[in-house]
Amino acid sequence: MNTASSLRNKLAKGDTVFGVWAALPCAFSAELMCAEGVDYICIDQQHGLVDYGDMVGMLRAIEGRGTAVPFTRVPVNQPWVIGKAFDAGVQGVVVPMVSSRAEAAAAVAACRYAPAGVRSFGPVRASMVMNSRDIAVVGDSVMCFVMVETREGVERIDEIASTPGLDGIYIGPADLALGLGLPPNLDKEEPEHVAAVERILDACKKYGIVPGIQCGSGKNARKFAERGFRFITFTKDSSLLPAAVEKEIAAAIGGDSAVNNVKQKGYV
Repeated sequence: MNTASSLRNKLAKGDTVFGVWAALPCAFSAELMCAEGVDYICIDQQHGLVDYGDMVGMLRAIEGRGTAVPFTRVPVNQPWVIGKAFDAGVQGVVVPMVSSRAEAAAAVAACRYAPAGVRSFGPVRASMVMNSRDIAVVGDSVMCFVMVETREGVERIDEIASTPGLDGIYIGPADLALGLGLPPNLDKEEPEHVAAVERILDACKKYGIVPGIQCGSGKNARKFAERGFRFITFTKDSSLLPAAVEKEIAAAIGGDSAVNNVKQKGYV
């Protein structure tokens, strides 16, 4: 199984890592997305349909392929939720709705054992996955990203980005848009949104942490990589399936209207 150490090594060399988002509660779909070149798969426990039991099954599938590093977006910034995810063998967490230094520090502390943090010791499955109960192995190497999704978070970005022990900041463009009073979608061009994204990116560079972002396509992922983002999600399973079906039905039905409908949705 690939552990967080493999991502750390790539990032330390200055590489950009690309991953996918898993919102469907299905081990097989997670397994299918373990394609060559996918560095990580993030299991979404916040907005997807995935519960804890589903996540464990999906972890087994990802680990079995041995290519991608398993992450999860936890539903809430709570120590027991974050610790329980790591105990299952997750290698990194994305923590939503972080708007202050105190909230970022709480997320980091939940990932680390004492004296660096408050994580309770009980790596029941993680110890088998990583073949160790040493806290340096099952604890110190795991990664912590937080999501800045509010106007307050953007305004406090320097204090968040400078939080000791934080690995990176992950931007969900739709969530950030909502926080700024804009319509929620991925490909945002409003000046206020563009400026907020740039401000977060600059803060990550300033404090030496990893800037991450969610994208709707590989094409857009490439653009953000060229801007300096280094932890980039380029698609998710719950978007891929309907996109593929609509594209193929348009081809089957034929006619300009069907094709144009698919094009308007950005599928082709």
